Amino acid sequence: MTVGIVGVGLMGHGIARNVMRKGGYALGFLNHPGNQPVDELIGLGATRHDSAGSVAAASDVVILCVTGAPQVEAVVTGEGGLLAGLKPGTVIVDCSTSLPETTRRMAEIVAAAGGAYLDAPMTRTANHAHAGTLNLLVGGAAEVLDQVRPVLASFTEEVVHVGALGQGHQLKLLHNYVSIGFMTLLAEAAAHAADSGIDGRTFAEVLGAGGGASAALDRLAPYITEGDRNGLPFAISNAQKDIDYFRAMAEAAGAQTTIADGVAQAIAAPIEAGEGGAYLPELIRLFRVQAND
Repeated sequence: MTVGIVGVGLMGHGIARNVMRKGGYALGFLNHPGNQPVDELIGLGATRHDSAGSVAAASDVVILCVTGAPQVEAVVTGEGGLLAGLKPGTVIVDCSTSLPETTRRMAEIVAAAGGAYLDAPMTRTANHAHAGTLNLLVGGAAEVLDQVRPVLASFTEEVVHVGALGQGHQLKLLHNYVSIGFMTLLAEAAAHAADSGIDGRTFAEVLGAGGGASAALDRLAPYITEGDRNGLPFAISNAQKDIDYFRAMAEAAGAQTTIADGVAQAIAAPIEAGEGGAYLPELIRLFRVQAND
């Protein structure tokens, strides 16, 4: 199979390099200003395309790794989008964090054009993408997933079929709500500890030995103890997008959003102050009293 990818950012670059290095697949990618440097991919033999339609025309499997639902819709159905070059039997694997309703709508359009669609959002971080050890939550037909499993295996540690189309994105939004919610709460506590003169290493050790032990603490600990934000290169603005997607999904289902609303409010303040590009661990700095004086 020939693989195409749209979205060679922090996560997509890792996916692309492992599709080629570990999987041995020929790869084409969309040339886009938001891409990470692509010298390594070109050196491995990747083909650069100037439109998503051109990527689709050259590919049996197309991986999407873009920001969110509007970008997914634009890539699939926009001018020069995937539909313009889609071949019968091509499988689109949407690894973005998107809305379930968008997934189902795009899947219908792609099916009408003779292709197939899976929602396969990722968990873990850009470091795992680079290492080829992401986890995927896949929604869609089991037989379609089986068709592309060898490709997915090249950049993942675990691929879980979670149910019907859209349920991959439902679970991803639930996952990110819990993960971002935990880290926002922890950042607020760590900021208070720092303002109170508590040593960051002591704070992390106490939490780690008790009820605060968690993946959230593991990911924020480098910033708490050493000021190193690179343990989680995930922008606060992306966290806000994911929380807002969760709230929209929950509200549409009539579910409670009390805590999610609080998390969204907490994250919104730094973004309004122009800090949307800061990484999530930097919420600790932004929540400190001295940062707001």
